[in-house]
Amino acid sequence: MKFGPVALGEAEGAILAHSLQAGGRRLRKAHRLTAADIRDLRDAGVEEVIAAALEPGDLDEDAAAARIAEILEAPGAEIRPPSTGRVNIHAANPGLFTVDKRTIDAINAVDPAVTVATLANLAPVEAGQMVATVKIIPFAVSAGIIARIEAAVAAARPFAIEPFRPHRVGLIQTVLPNVKESVLDKTARITADRLSRSASRVTEEDRPPHDTAKLVEAISAQVARNDMVLVFGASAVCDFDDVIPAAIRQSGGDVRRTGMPVDPGNLLVLGFIDGKPVIGAPGCARSPKLNGFDWVLDRLLAGLDISGDDIAGMGVGGLLMEIPTRPQPREKSAKPARANPWVVLLAAGQSRRMGATNKLLADFAGQPLVRRTAERAVSCKADGVVVVLGHEAEAVSSALDGLDVKKAVNADYAQGLSTSLKAGIRALPPMASGALIMLADMPGITTEVLNRLVDAFTASGGKAIVRATHGGKRGNPVVLPGALFPEIERLEGDTGARHVVESAPVEIIDVEVGAAASLDVDTPEALVAAGGVPAGGEG
Repeated sequence: MKFGPVALGEAEGAILAHSLQAGGRRLRKAHRLTAADIRDLRDAGVEEVIAAALEPGDLDEDAAAARIAEILEAPGAEIRPPSTGRVNIHAANPGLFTVDKRTIDAINAVDPAVTVATLANLAPVEAGQMVATVKIIPFAVSAGIIARIEAAVAAARPFAIEPFRPHRVGLIQTVLPNVKESVLDKTARITADRLSRSASRVTEEDRPPHDTAKLVEAISAQVARNDMVLVFGASAVCDFDDVIPAAIRQSGGDVRRTGMPVDPGNLLVLGFIDGKPVIGAPGCARSPKLNGFDWVLDRLLAGLDISGDDIAGMGVGGLLMEIPTRPQPREKSAKPARANPWVVLLAAGQSRRMGATNKLLADFAGQPLVRRTAERAVSCKADGVVVVLGHEAEAVSSALDGLDVKKAVNADYAQGLSTSLKAGIRALPPMASGALIMLADMPGITTEVLNRLVDAFTASGGKAIVRATHGGKRGNPVVLPGALFPEIERLEGDTGARHVVESAPVEIIDVEVGAAASLDVDTPEALVAAGGVPAGGEG
């Protein structure tokens, strides 16, 4: 690939390095120039462009990313379509992500033009979660680089998602006179929630006295009927021959490990009887917070063996006391928190294709388009509305007088859509659970449509991306959960939220709303066809 200034007469087929205006059209970065583009650029007085010219054997960024993703294809993984030189790989099912660090390192050592990033080894994942991403840095790479990467992978399995397997689980909680029933009931409930991520279930529960002989009876009975047995002791393990490890041995089992270098989770016991795991759970496992018990349980639920040496190697990274917990079941509150989003109404654009007319001030049924759109947003179930102003901010703001909206002025609106998105997100209150990103030039989006999007977002607990679709194709508006707000801050230039939506490791819920999801008014013809009357350049 050759990169640099290219004379216009030699530029057909080259890939633009920067956006350009030509013949009233905007040619975006990474656009492959056609003969028509060359004519428009020449008419605009352009003599040369900064571009990448592919040489024989080169693959453009999307083709290269897709090919590398194919090389990495792994059990339990879904490869998403390439975009801007990136391919994201997601988990097809819940399970444990396993990765061969040496193979990934070897790929990344081939050439800095190609990068592969993954989750950490043995990270638990949910269905649909992103586990790896391939990114091509330049606009193209040579076939030779792809061949070297293929050789680096060879017969290795770079990564996989080991699916969680449903297990029948017996639960034993030993008791002493000072143990409260409420504590035992809470432990049973949290344990059932913990197992639910693998579709496993507690089939029976015993509560014998905290005595070795009685525990042997309970373990022996439950091992015969289940795939796994979990034992919560009324008293913490304080010796290698304490009640729980002793009971496992006396039941004919083997204790692989007592104690682990993970905090919380130090006092775990791992044994096996007839090939079935029996886990003496540490006291911290009575809480839903991440602890060493989760690390051992997840491996076993995914069908992975675990040895005493494996547990001994968990010390690095095993200090969990001060780290955020991963998504997992939590105790149910009596009243769920509200998950309604705020609307971020984008009204800062320059309406370049409208000529001298500001489309947002066009008349629709006796009122400016921007006011009509804002009224529908104010009337929906969202918790509030932020309107982002920019081009002709004063005139657009006046059209909104009297409406209960918060106004945010984006002084950098000319630098592209990403600046307006960031301005809108920054203007939201700290408690906002999400942002319903709405374009002010979409006359077909009604309050009813907005309510359907809000309802879907609320039903997800405020965790999913919700987007409007037309005939199965993505459109607008889109609702982003608050967890993705930091990703908006990373956007640059005339880039919308599409990349955030496609790469986010969260569930995407599509809501079919019909033609309204793809109807905007970017040209005078489209505006008139939608029922509007141009404002004649006023404002």
